[in-house]
Amino acid sequence: MSARDVLKQLEEKNAEALAMGGPEKLAQRRAQGVLNARERIDTLVDPGSFAESGRHARAIRPEVRHKTPADGKVAGFARIGGREVAIVSNDFTVLGASSSVINMKKIRHVKAAACRYGMPLVFLGESSGARMPDRMGAAGRAIIAQDPAEYQRLRESPWVATLMGQCYGSSTWYAAMSDFVVMRKGSVMAIASPNVTSIAIGKPVDPEELGGWKLLTGVSGLADLAVDTDGQVLDAVKKFLSYMPAHAMEAPPVHAVPPGSGEACRKMLDIVPEARNKVYDVRKVIAAVVDTGSSFELKERFGRSVATVLARLEGKSVGFIANNPLYKGGALDADACQKATSFMVLCDSFNIPIVFLVDVPGFLIGVEGELRGMPGKVINWMNALSLVTVPRITVITRKSYGQAYINMGGGRNTDELACWPSADLGFMDPRASVNVLYGVKEQDDPERFKQLVAEVERDTTPWELARLYEAQHVIDPRDTRDFLIRMLQVHRKRLKNGVGEHKLANWPTSY
Repeated sequence: MSARDVLKQLEEKNAEALAMGGPEKLAQRRAQGVLNARERIDTLVDPGSFAESGRHARAIRPEVRHKTPADGKVAGFARIGGREVAIVSNDFTVLGASSSVINMKKIRHVKAAACRYGMPLVFLGESSGARMPDRMGAAGRAIIAQDPAEYQRLRESPWVATLMGQCYGSSTWYAAMSDFVVMRKGSVMAIASPNVTSIAIGKPVDPEELGGWKLLTGVSGLADLAVDTDGQVLDAVKKFLSYMPAHAMEAPPVHAVPPGSGEACRKMLDIVPEARNKVYDVRKVIAAVVDTGSSFELKERFGRSVATVLARLEGKSVGFIANNPLYKGGALDADACQKATSFMVLCDSFNIPIVFLVDVPGFLIGVEGELRGMPGKVINWMNALSLVTVPRITVITRKSYGQAYINMGGGRNTDELACWPSADLGFMDPRASVNVLYGVKEQDDPERFKQLVAEVERDTTPWELARLYEAQHVIDPRDTRDFLIRMLQVHRKRLKNGVGEHKLANWPTSY
């Protein structure tokens, strides 16, 4: 065969692979306003940067080989914002992007390269699960579980997963292992499809109730964010990665500081009410403190009494864990504990300092919390916090009651602790503590009750904490941004170029 013939054959093979599941299936996706696997890559990465790996891979079974271009998963390497990434995009037009012997080899290859050479790993998910009959019988058992590191997470580099359609099998597993999960509304993620699940349990199952966006973002917390379109999903991927280092052995990238950053913080007294029984949205406090427009909240609909927000101060990535009185008065429930713990794992694994903004009345007590193992979740949080090696700065704005004082970066659980003058360091609300300690109720003896409240409050001011050097600073709320920037400069890990010890790198991704 001549060189010309060989090159013509290559051209034909490329055309076959790029045609994916064929013009009819691609047209259906366009009509639905949904991007195909290759369009998703083109939209996500820097133009012209995608280098495909395994374009000519095909199914291992001869009877389906002819209809499996790229074997249903498009994989390779590209750049996002000028930085190298490894990527897998599931092609649902080819046998539902079902997992097979060959395409799992492709995943294994790019995943290994990402971990070994320090690249973020991006999974663009949409898959029907395991390919049958490949996985059936004894022969099927010999296919799976051949890679002992297939489900290992050591957080060498950031992992991102998207859910953009029906997501079962590998799309589910890699989402559950990822650091950030964003989904398009209308997508479904579950262990098995609604049809399979309906047969298994003997009754109809609604896809949204099985694994829709409201469940994943608000009940299980397995997804961080839900948006409306494929384009918005891919924009969220790029935004998340902009806060992350390419790998765990380098500091996150530094961005330009937008003009006017810090002006909003001068109006802090207008954002936070003086009365500690009045609610406010702590996300407005964070937005006022950080570089303008840099707030990026994770798990906004899950565990709402605490906000977990990536942002920037002086152009550098910072993670905020902040009590939000707008929900449950800021009391920490089981979901909030799980959310805060997973966020600490993320920040410590990728060298992002943590700021605690504290206005917490304590843990939400009750039977429901005990049924969900609340004591274990509180201690999981404390265990993780004790292993954090990135800088930790704590600012107590109003309340910091009970054991939650420790969880929210109190005592020796922070590198620097500051209080606003409005800080209240009691074990519980002074009015409640008078009732508990002295058995005096306001309606029975108003004067005595008032005296006892004043007595209890006397020892709960920030001045008492500062006198004991348990708080190193008492600051004007309007100076919070400047304080945080300066303290992060002080506590930056110079000897290791901003890299922590990553003691949480193999912490479970969900529990």
